[in-house]
Amino acid sequence: MAEEKPQWFQIALQIKGSVIGAIYKQVLLCGAFGILISILYHFHIPVSQPILGSVIPSIVLGLLLVLRTNTAYERFWEGRKCWGIMVNTIRNLARQIWVSIEEKEPEDKDNKITALNLLVAFGVATKLHLRSEPINTELEALIPDLDYNQFKIMNNPPLEVAFWIGDYLQHQYNRSCLNSYQLVSMQRLLNILVDNLGSCERILRTPMPLAYAIHLKQLLLLYCLLLPFQIVEELGWWTGLISALVSFTLLGIEAIGLEIENPFGYDENDLPLDTICTTMKRNIDDLTSLSPTVHKL
Repeated sequence: MAEEKPQWFQIALQIKGSVIGAIYKQVLLCGAFGILISILYHFHIPVSQPILGSVIPSIVLGLLLVLRTNTAYERFWEGRKCWGIMVNTIRNLARQIWVSIEEKEPEDKDNKITALNLLVAFGVATKLHLRSEPINTELEALIPDLDYNQFKIMNNPPLEVAFWIGDYLQHQYNRSCLNSYQLVSMQRLLNILVDNLGSCERILRTPMPLAYAIHLKQLLLLYCLLLPFQIVEELGWWTGLISALVSFTLLGIEAIGLEIENPFGYDENDLPLDTICTTMKRNIDDLTSLSPTVHKL
């Protein structure tokens, strides 16, 4: 138990990955406004208005913030599930291609390795597509030269990769290197990849409704500005500090929702897509180092 305490305090005091950088200006503004109200109250200006606490009930604001955070986390977790399914599907499809497709010609093994690299390229292209980034050298090493020039002008690169993989599978079936059951099984896995691509695009392109986001921000601002009027009579010179702490709590919850609602970027709280793609490449390299020959146990 003694070893866990430093770790707990280290996390509690960590700045990197927190939302402090996104909200500290608003928090300081609320604290300064609270100090201003304290000064006015000190000079007997009638700023104490406890009745303002009924303007925005705390439970209503709390429920709105919980709904905001839960909706954002649901998007984050759905994005993680989509990428988890994508990784497992690529592994399964790569295994079936490597083991099931018969090698009739000397170049068939090289073609299978190319197809397996295209599976990794699908993951990398999906990552770049979700980040609205252009095709880069990370993909160039995974795609044949003849296809790469065409690939750079595509509007939806991962969908094009899926087409190439499907075309390769159909070609192997036409060469009788696959039977119909194997082809259907592999095409089904390829469909799962495309379905998860669509799910990620839906998360990315379906933001929080603008009216809801605006109204929540307006309520937060109104609540934080009315708070000093409610507490100045009881707290006096502590009004600024308490106002800053309350605003830090409420604005931080709202900022967390903004931070995680798009989980495909580079922020500390986004999904580690670069690591996931590196893991997929490592898995494929391990697979291609094995012989597809069936071993008897």
